Amino acid sequence: MSSRPISIPRARACLRAFTVSLTASAQRIVSLAPHATELLFAAGAGARVIGVIDPADWPREAAHLPRVGDVRSLDLERIIALRPDLAVAWPYTVPSQVERLRALGVAIYITDAHTPDAIADDIERLGMLSGSEVQGERAAAAFRSRLAAVRAQTRDAPPVRVFYEIWNQPLYTVGGTHLITTALAMCGGENVFASSLLPAPSVSIEAVLAAAPDAIVAGTDGAVRPAWLDDWRRWTSLPAVRRDNLMVVDANLLHRPGPRFAEGVEQLCAALDRARMKDRMLARAGQRRLLKPGARNDMN
Repeated sequence: MSSRPISIPRARACLRAFTVSLTASAQRIVSLAPHATELLFAAGAGARVIGVIDPADWPREAAHLPRVGDVRSLDLERIIALRPDLAVAWPYTVPSQVERLRALGVAIYITDAHTPDAIADDIERLGMLSGSEVQGERAAAAFRSRLAAVRAQTRDAPPVRVFYEIWNQPLYTVGGTHLITTALAMCGGENVFASSLLPAPSVSIEAVLAAAPDAIVAGTDGAVRPAWLDDWRRWTSLPAVRRDNLMVVDANLLHRPGPRFAEGVEQLCAALDRARMKDRMLARAGQRRLLKPGARNDMN
């Protein structure tokens, strides 16, 4: 355990700047976001986590930890009874309750990653705060290396125009500043709604039809295919429908800004690779039809 003071500046937390300061490594940590739990375990701080919020489905060790609320409400009395010296939250963790914890003397670290590099930074910083700096650095390096390999593999891949569907009613997607848009770009994908400045804009069916995506990708828990994804088949003019590019990825991997985001990106890239393969197969089939004896050739 480190006895040196630890001070880490943070740009935002509950809408105001602050600095995380500890006189020694955190020994009793509560996680106030699902991805924060994953970050802490990746950083080597899992043994110091004494409370989590629901859902806490990864890693498996987190399933047995005391629950201190969910994304809508925190059990402040139980949190205080656990005597934490550090709480890890994000901007959407009931800001007023997080501020109450800070007022009661609990150090607060806000994880608010909007880029893959920021996820790696969170892993490193949580390692520093919890006295597992070496493991945090190793995990962050492995995360960065995994994503670098993805970029290398997709550098020359043909672009695929994608509509990423978060939910169907109302119809939600991701805007240009969202982490998933970055994931799409890493896979050689183009978000058809990247021009939106909102992180998760609501869009109309007409807007999707006008965008004419090559693929429609839905993020769901466990990559379970939802019935509503196939509702798009009624619009046969959509390139994504004509090419049967209605795909599913695991939201628990891709939607959480944690260590498994890299796995989610790999899953997304595999889906877009399948879309490209279908395009190549359709192109070859078209060429074969043109080469058949008696086939019409409009170029002659």
